[in-house]
Amino acid sequence: LQLVESGGGLVQPGGSLRLSCVASGFSLDYFGIAWFRQAPGKEREGVSCLRGGDGSTYYTDSVKGRFTISRDNAKTTVYLQMNSLKPEDTAVYYCARGFNYCSAYTQGSAMDYWGKGTLVTVSS
Repeated sequence: LQLVESGGGLVQPGGSLRLSCVASGFSLDYFGIAWFRQAPGKEREGVSCLRGGDGSTYYTDSVKGRFTISRDNAKTTVYLQMNSLKPEDTAVYYCARGFNYCSAYTQGSAMDYWGKGTLVTVSS
């Protein structure tokens, strides 16, 4: 079972990035996939979740209207499209598997597997 993130990088304020989380070893239909981020010196923060099965999506207030979570038709990859990026979005972004779909998705304790992360830096 593996989760592998990619797509991070350096972007200017106002720019966009798309992160990918490739899942292997399990079916996305029976779990949630959440994106977390951790900025230097700050606590880890759950920002979005996509529920397996019905595809419901959830966002924390700080990213609503700017970030979009989605999955591919093959249901092996979950994306996080990030638009209108701000310097405060700078963090390492992780995807994680929620063992009870997106229940309590902002809590790391609700996740059972994690990727290694990808760094997003928003700076001019």
